[in-house]
Amino acid sequence: MTFRKILIVAVLATAGCSSSSSPSSSSAPAATTTTSATVSIPSGARSLTTTAFGANPLVVTVGSTVTWTNNDSIAHDSVADAGMWNSGILGPGQSFPFKFTTAGTFTYKCTIHPNMVGTVTVQ
Repeated sequence: MTFRKILIVAVLATAGCSSSSSPSSSSAPAATTTTSATVSIPSGARSLTTTAFGANPLVVTVGSTVTWTNNDSIAHDSVADAGMWNSGILGPGQSFPFKFTTAGTFTYKCTIHPNMVGTVTVQ
């Protein structure tokens, strides 16, 4: 190998090493901003309890929108125990979004099938 070829190989190897050894910006935690989450009401939910709402308990950040989607063949609702939200009756395939603007732990249920219960924790 000529000196020039060796020099080029050395430069390329050094460039490859320096870029792979640099810290990645993805390793630092990203700032959390407004997000969204979906809570699925599965088929046969009326016979379920804490598993009747797909993501339970659900943890989101302040400013997040949670959308309840009825994937069952019968009507359900999502009503906060403290009255913060009330989806109204959700027929099969219907959804209800709610934006959480304050931190806290919020329990809810389906008033049609009160054994269906859930919790959303907002941080």
